[in-house]
Amino acid sequence: MLSFIENAIFRMVWLEQFVERLLSVIGIDVTGRLGASLSFFIYDVIKISLLLCGLIFLISYFQSYFPPERSKKIIGRFRGIRANIIAALLGTVTPFCSCSSIPLFIGFTSAGLPLGVTFSFLISSPMVDLGSLILLSGSFGMRTALAYVFFGLVIAVAGGTMIERLHMERYVESFVRNIKSPDVTGHKLLVKDRLCFARSQMADTFKRVFPYILGGVAIGAFIHNWLPEDIIEGILGNNSPFGVIIAVIVGIPMYADIFGTIPIAEALLYKGASLGTVLSFMMAVTTLSLPSLILLKKVVKPRLLWTFVVICAVGIIAVGYVFNILQPKLNLYY
Repeated sequence: MLSFIENAIFRMVWLEQFVERLLSVIGIDVTGRLGASLSFFIYDVIKISLLLCGLIFLISYFQSYFPPERSKKIIGRFRGIRANIIAALLGTVTPFCSCSSIPLFIGFTSAGLPLGVTFSFLISSPMVDLGSLILLSGSFGMRTALAYVFFGLVIAVAGGTMIERLHMERYVESFVRNIKSPDVTGHKLLVKDRLCFARSQMADTFKRVFPYILGGVAIGAFIHNWLPEDIIEGILGNNSPFGVIIAVIVGIPMYADIFGTIPIAEALLYKGASLGTVLSFMMAVTTLSLPSLILLKKVVKPRLLWTFVVICAVGIIAVGYVFNILQPKLNLYY
């Protein structure tokens, strides 16, 4: 049953076969580089778009039960590392990219929540949303997806806890602390309201991320069919001691969400890059993208910003090497 779900729903093998047959019927050789690239592009764009729309709708409907004010109240009931865990878990049901998580981070901070707790949320939100579990299952298998989410939550909880113990509250810009947090109780939403909210979120998010999907799939198609395997394997393969570090350094300046990075990760893995390397690349792109760091710089001072970057980067690199060690032992990635 698990195999059927992975192949038919997540990976959509039937769609891949349909695209290849359709291209063959119109006279395109899908075994050649150009035809294979076209097949890869069409299949991945359709697959990711279908999964994206379905996931955003479901997650947005669920998210309607956890508006910011309610999330603040939930997190505020806990103390210590339990608060970090709850914040990291709540981060999995929030928007898909790091930039869209920063306004909530500001809201939580201005509401008086502990700084480390808000950073646990900020790390978790783009890195391990519920959509990543489904999409990673389709590309890398359920075991890998679960391991990715687990280690992502570990980074979020550990990173927030470390920032909390460093007592860096004075490095938050003063205007953030002075923002008045409104007491919004809101009206009780009906099922119809929640469905309308989910549909609106689906449309808005799809419009926003679709260009990144096209770009990511195009890069993935190029890597998949045009770059020599020995180059990728030599730089990012299991035998490269610095592959994970290189992937993280390359990933930080980029800006994309999980939907735009998965096609690139698929292609890199196909060409011989190690699993830990490509997953570290995905974590770096989604969590430490340059635009999100620029936005974060406006609300925290440089010392706290660099502390956040270093903690996340070190955690992501460590997880990458752990994945490389666990891959043969746990039979990760089919």
